[in-house]
Amino acid sequence: MYLDNFKLPIDREDKLIRERMIHNGGPHGYIDNLYPCGIFSEKRLREINFDRITVFYGENGSGKSTLLNLIAHKLGLHRAAPYNSSELFDIYARECSYSAGYDDNGDRYQIPAGSSIITSDDVFDYMLAVRTNNQDIAENIEEAREEWAGLKFGRTVKFGGMEDYEKNRLQVLARRKSLTRRQFIKKTAGEEIKLGSNGETALTYFDSRLKNDMLYCLDEPENSLAPRLALELVEIIGKMARYCGCQFILATHSPFFLSLPGARIYDLDETPVDIKNWWELENAKIYFEFFWKHRNLF
Repeated sequence: MYLDNFKLPIDREDKLIRERMIHNGGPHGYIDNLYPCGIFSEKRLREINFDRITVFYGENGSGKSTLLNLIAHKLGLHRAAPYNSSELFDIYARECSYSAGYDDNGDRYQIPAGSSIITSDDVFDYMLAVRTNNQDIAENIEEAREEWAGLKFGRTVKFGGMEDYEKNRLQVLARRKSLTRRQFIKKTAGEEIKLGSNGETALTYFDSRLKNDMLYCLDEPENSLAPRLALELVEIIGKMARYCGCQFILATHSPFFLSLPGARIYDLDETPVDIKNWWELENAKIYFEFFWKHRNLF
């Protein structure tokens, strides 16, 4: 495992706050936002020990995403989407510490380059970018259709300088005997990315982003995924952790992801934070009780 242990500075939070207050204006200095101080000290969470798959479980506001962001920030993982921060966040993250695991030769692992944190915002941004790209390409296709006939059968473009280069290049392309109108449009306008439902697009995004021999932090990967697709992603994560040298740290309250085989689950709804089996967690029990109540309908 690349990451073996992570420690939070909950015993030094008061000191960090006082030092920042003095920095802001002396003994009576003011801090707008104490975040993330107070979250994990209240839960008495000092240390996390990791497995191949580690899950932070909890309701909204439990601190699971904050914990994931602290780990990603401390490890310098690549991220695309911004995250909630504060004037104390970077200071707090610097006070955190971690230890890497050992490889087969007894040497400490390095966190693999290319490891990253993936959030639901990343997935939504990807879907938006694909739709925008497809809209642009659709407009280009219409222009290419109108342009093709004029270039192929119209007056020959005279090359008088570099300003005529692109028009001349397109005409040469259009007049190739081996290139059909459809191929010309595809080459000049681009090709749309095939989109399914939001869930199918989200699953495609994860499937393309996840590579072998990496550490990934996944923040609520269940967002946008219907149950069938969520189970497909669960299977992908399980196989990559078992066979492809990956380590995963997830923040989730989805029973599908909580049930990942061999996952170490930290219940952030408990004080102190405790390690639980997935079937002991409230969300899993709520699902079970609902379907059990209506079992005669199945």
